Amino acid sequence: MKFAYPASHEQDTLNDQLLALKIARHSPCTTCDSCSHLHPDPSWEVVLDDLSAEPSLVELDQYGSDDEDGHPNYLKVCVCGHDMYDHGANQPQLGRDEFLRRGRVAIRLDELLQDMNKLLDFGYVDEDILSLRNQLKLPLSLMSVANISSSPEQPLSSPPSSASSVLSDISAPPSKRRRVSFSSSSLSASDDEEDQPLASRVGLKTGARSDKSTRAPASKSQRSGKKGPGMKTKGQTAPVSLPPPSAQEQEESNGVVPPPPQIKLEDKMDEEKLTRLATGVTVDSGPGAPAPPVKQEKAAVTELRRGIIQIVPVENDKEPRSLVLLTNLKTLFQKQLPKMPREYIARLVYDENSKCLAIVKRGLKVVGGICYRPFPHRGFAEIVFFATASVDQVKGYGAMLMDHYKAHIRKTYPEMMHFLTYADNYAVGYFEKQGFTKEITLERSRWAGYIKDYEGGTIMQCTMLRKVDYLNKPALIATQQEAVMQKIREMSRAHIVYPGLPQFQNASGDVTVDYKDVPGLRESGWTPTMATNPIRIISRSSDLYWMQKTLKDMKDHSASWAFLVPVNKDEVLDYYEHIKEPMDFQTMGEKLEANKYQTIKQFLDDAQLVFDNCRRYNLEASNYVKNANKLDKFLKDRVAERAKQEQ
Repeated sequence: MKFAYPASHEQDTLNDQLLALKIARHSPCTTCDSCSHLHPDPSWEVVLDDLSAEPSLVELDQYGSDDEDGHPNYLKVCVCGHDMYDHGANQPQLGRDEFLRRGRVAIRLDELLQDMNKLLDFGYVDEDILSLRNQLKLPLSLMSVANISSSPEQPLSSPPSSASSVLSDISAPPSKRRRVSFSSSSLSASDDEEDQPLASRVGLKTGARSDKSTRAPASKSQRSGKKGPGMKTKGQTAPVSLPPPSAQEQEESNGVVPPPPQIKLEDKMDEEKLTRLATGVTVDSGPGAPAPPVKQEKAAVTELRRGIIQIVPVENDKEPRSLVLLTNLKTLFQKQLPKMPREYIARLVYDENSKCLAIVKRGLKVVGGICYRPFPHRGFAEIVFFATASVDQVKGYGAMLMDHYKAHIRKTYPEMMHFLTYADNYAVGYFEKQGFTKEITLERSRWAGYIKDYEGGTIMQCTMLRKVDYLNKPALIATQQEAVMQKIREMSRAHIVYPGLPQFQNASGDVTVDYKDVPGLRESGWTPTMATNPIRIISRSSDLYWMQKTLKDMKDHSASWAFLVPVNKDEVLDYYEHIKEPMDFQTMGEKLEANKYQTIKQFLDDAQLVFDNCRRYNLEASNYVKNANKLDKFLKDRVAERAKQEQ
């Protein structure tokens, strides 16, 4: 039995179903856990399609045909019995953008296999193939969809739906090449905290199938009852939703009653623990208690300290060692950034105006790197590519590389304090953890025209702080933490443990305790009048709570400093001549405390009055108006969020 496989590596020449076949070839089955990718039976013969002949999607539905005279049918059903739409290529469920992204990754995988003459070897895998296939696991947003839409009663062997035989439109080439400095698998968004790779967070394990309503209608050949290779009838396979009985269930069905579970006896407390418990001190605290667990050192830091890896700057200086490292960096970026064309990556990496920082392991092996373009005369640098090998992401290479990059820039370009980069949705979370923000404070005139404005990407900025030693952040954080705790000890007595009341230890009957005899009560500031004064009941309606929370957040906003208190007429002489209805956040707080806002609209009107007064008095280009615009947008976002929650 002969089947064809698309030989083209140009996405624009592949229709949606041929692209889905490439995606399925490298994607795990969402219906059975044992199938890692779509692959044929050893008895089937798979050949490359004839590039000179135009593929017919009508033939895609004719699995069983073995006509040697015509064009062979395309491989569409896996040996596991499920079609390519069960192998991560269900476009209606994925969405168009995600489908095309997965197609780019699959094409890059086929290019790697073609380079090794393994394109038709469906069983071949290596470290690079496995690393890149991690990007084809379903994202978290689709895991819940797959679980909700699954049908527990649906048997595994039911014939899979087929795509329509109508020719799909070939997607038009994008108008712009989108540069993305970060890929879905190049670095994990939680690399700075849990050091978990993205692939481990989005891996899909489900034993149920997706809802048929999200799939394309069955083809004519399948409606007639024709089955593809490797498919079984319903009587040959048990439903997926019925797991085999456990050993305990088998024993219970046979009349064997399991023994009652053993109850663990608590360790007997010694006299010291009993004494400390009686005096009100936690048993697990004190000198005899075990010390809190020490946070383990990240693997990346350990390897750097032991010399297993090195972080070295590299540029195209025509030296053999530099060219080898640049070539390895280019290869890494091509594998980890499948959205980027190979020629584009090579041109920028080898460009003499580009600089790189590489993590080198075992001689000249590159496991991570940054490619950037410095603009010292403009005061910023553009991060072009940033990636680490997927197999090493759990070690914390990403965060360590960014810290060394900042230290390297500070040493090489002392006056360059800003970074700009374009990131896709997978990269935004990581860059935010590394100090990047979507708010661009750098004047547009300094960077516009030096880096290209790409559609679909999110431009982000990072500004370094001169006082921060980025290579010694743990010591800095520990010093700050100790300073905060010291300040807390000066203002609070919460850390002081007082002895308990001995009157209750051997008491019989009622015991009367004078408040003066309660240890720590007087030190806390408590007085008998607190028990006699009436307690003020504060209304906690949802509207009042929302106004209080919103006003507090606006006061805490970095742009609120000019609106916190009323304008001083001695400093701004003509302010009240132009502004007849002044308003500020302090006045709003007083009105809120006095319950003068009966509705949220009144609260919003006063807030809007603050912003309108600022725009009316100050110039449009002034910092005052810019801050007013920021707060105005902040408040409108809060209102929209509240309206969405109430729907």
